[in-house]
Amino acid sequence: MSLGSVDISQIIKEQINKYEKKINPIDTGTIIQIGDGVAVIDGLETCMSGELIEFPGDIYGMALNLESETVSCVLLGTDRGIKEGDSVRKAGRIVEVPVGEELIGRVVNSLGQPIDGKGNISTTKYRPIENMAPGIIDRESVNVPLQTGIKAIDSMFPIGRGQRELIIGDRQTGKTSLAIDTIINQNGQDVICIYVAIGQKRSTVAQIAEILKENNAMDYTIIVASTASELAPLQYIAPYAGVTMAEEFMKNGKDVLIVYDDLSKHAVAYRTISLLLRRAPGREAFPGDVFYLHSRLLERAAKLDSRNGGGSITALPIIETLDGDISAYIPTNVISITDGQIFLETDLFFAGQRPAINTGLSVSRVGSSAQIKAIKKVSEKLKLELAQYRELAAFAQFGSELDKDTRERLDQGERIMETLKQPQYQTMSVENQVIIFYAAINKYLLDIPVNMVTKFEEELIKFVEENFPHILSSIRDTKDLSDERKKEIVDNTLLKRIGSPDMFSKLDAE
Repeated sequence: MSLGSVDISQIIKEQINKYEKKINPIDTGTIIQIGDGVAVIDGLETCMSGELIEFPGDIYGMALNLESETVSCVLLGTDRGIKEGDSVRKAGRIVEVPVGEELIGRVVNSLGQPIDGKGNISTTKYRPIENMAPGIIDRESVNVPLQTGIKAIDSMFPIGRGQRELIIGDRQTGKTSLAIDTIINQNGQDVICIYVAIGQKRSTVAQIAEILKENNAMDYTIIVASTASELAPLQYIAPYAGVTMAEEFMKNGKDVLIVYDDLSKHAVAYRTISLLLRRAPGREAFPGDVFYLHSRLLERAAKLDSRNGGGSITALPIIETLDGDISAYIPTNVISITDGQIFLETDLFFAGQRPAINTGLSVSRVGSSAQIKAIKKVSEKLKLELAQYRELAAFAQFGSELDKDTRERLDQGERIMETLKQPQYQTMSVENQVIIFYAAINKYLLDIPVNMVTKFEEELIKFVEENFPHILSSIRDTKDLSDERKKEIVDNTLLKRIGSPDMFSKLDAE
C-alpha cells in the first residue's frame, strides 16, 4: 500500500521499532500514625531527606526522619481531614520558594505566599530553600561598609557588606529597633533588605511593616513572617526561605541585608520538631545538630568576588538572652559562628542610655576594614577614652576624692556617652557622625553641661548643614577627613558655636 511515493507500511514499521514502553513509577506510602503536626508513613522507599510529601487535601509535608521501615515527616499545613490509612506520595522535589524583584515591598509567609492582602506575586522563578554556602574561593574579604546610621555601631563596631554581626540581649532592650533602624538607613544605599520574623506576634509584624512603610523602606524590603500562631515547621523553614530570596539578588551582583528576628525562637521551633520526631535530646533538650542548624544558615551570608558578580549578603541574626547570660547554649553557638556581636544591656537601657550598647562586651571582628578613613580617624581615640572611662567610673562610685586629671577623664567619658545616645528611627549619616565625634574626642564638649550635649549636637549639625555644607560633601565624596577640613571644623563651627553668647541661652530655651 502506498500513498504517492510514501510507503505507509514502512512508516508504521519504523514507528513500531521506535516504540518504548515508558513507566513512571510513583513512590507512595500509607500513614500509620499522625498527630501534633507529625506523620509517620510506611513505604516511600526512595524518599530523600527534606523532600516534599503530598498529603490528601493539597497539604504538603517535609520528610525529616528516614528510618529502616518508615519515614517521619512534618506537615506544612493543618492535619485536619488527614487520618491513618490515607495514601501519600512523593512530590519529587524539596521545599521551594519564589524569588525575584516581584517580592520587594511584600509581606510573605515561609513558603513565599503573600499575606499582605495585595494579591498574588507574579514571579515564575523558584529556588530550593536548602542550598550550599558559597565556597572559600568564591568569596572575598569584607571591605565595603554597610552604614547602619547608628553612631555607636558605625564608629566602634562597624558592619561590612558580607559580614554576620549578632545582635544579642535580654527581651525589651531594643534589639529589633536596632535592626529596623539599619534597614531604614539603607534608603538610597542600593541595598535590598529582608526582615525575617520568627515566632513574633502578628501585631508586632504589622507594626514593623507600618514603620518601614512610613519611612519609605518597604520600597526595597521584603518581610518574611512566620508568626507565633503558625506551626513549628513553618517557623523552622522561615530563615532558610529568607536567605534563599537573598541569594537570588546576591547572584545577580546586588547587596542584601537580612535580619533574622530571632534565632532563639528558631532553635526552640526546631527543638519542638525534633522532640515530636523522637530524636534524642541533648543539652537543654536541644537536638545534637542544633549547631549545624544555624551554621548552615549563617554561612550563606558572604561577599562574593568580582568573578561571581560581586554581590553580598549581610546577616544580622538576633538572639534573646535570659538575665544577660551570653554563656547559654544557643548564644554561645551563634557567637562562635558570627563575625562579632552587639550586646545590649538591660541596666544601660533603664539608665536612659539608648541604644543600650555595652561597648565593653560588643565587638566587630571585621573591624576598621569596614570603615571609611574619616570615621576611622575619630573612632580609634573614641574607643580608648570610653575604655578608660569605664575603668575610672568603677572606682569613682566609692566616693573618694579625685584628682583633676581623673575628673576630666570622667567628664569627657560622660559627654562621649551622651553623644552615643540616639532616638529611635532617627539614623545619622556618617559625615555628620564624623563632625560630632571629632568635637567629642578633642574635648570641645567639656564646657557644655552633660544634659545639654544632645541639644548642642543637634544645633551643631544644623549649623554645619546650613552654613558649611561643603565640609559634609567633602567627607562624603573623599571618605576622608583632611587637615584642611579639620581646621575648618574647628575655626568655622566648633569655636563659633561654643563661643557664641546666645548658645547656652538658646539651648536652655529649647
